[in-house]
This record gives sequence, structure tokens and C-alpha cells, in this order.
Amino acid sequence: MNQSDTARPDAQLDLRGTPCPINFVRTKLRLEQLPPGSLLEVWLDPGEPIEQVPDSLTMEGYGIEQIEDHSDFFAIQVRRPLTSTADC
Repeated sequence: MNQSDTARPDAQLDLRGTPCPINFVRTKLRLEQLPPGSLLEVWLDPGEPIEQVPDSLTMEGYGIEQIEDHSDFFAIQVRRPLTSTADC
């Protein structure tokens, strides 16, 4: 039972053609709409989006579970944490 290879995302977000930092902001907003523990698949362009968005999400406390290269775009799977790290 290798769940990381068969995990199906709870939601999908196609951000191909969306520039930085808008793609990061939209990803974060979508993750905040999902229940804690949910898995979101995000499609990003090569170049700056795939270089910046996963690192920015990690710094915000989200877990990057998988990055797939589909040649003309990348699919990343990011998990919303079970607890919020943004509580003051």
C-alpha cells in the first residue's frame, strides 16, 4: 500500500499561463479553501513558476508531495497541513 504513488488529489488547479507571483497567491488561496489534510494538484509552467512556487509553498508550511514533469508543464501535489502554522 504505497499511498504516495496512488494518492488522488482532492482538487486540481490549472495555472498554466499565470505569471508569478499570481500563481503562488492563487495556489495558497485555493489551499486555504480546502479542509486540513487535503491534497491539491497544481499545473505550472516550466521556468520561474516551477522554480518559485514549490519553494514559496514550503516556506509557508505546505508539504510538496510530488512534482511530475509533463514536458510542457509540471504537476505538483501539495498537501494542506492538518494544523495551521499561521495562528498568532
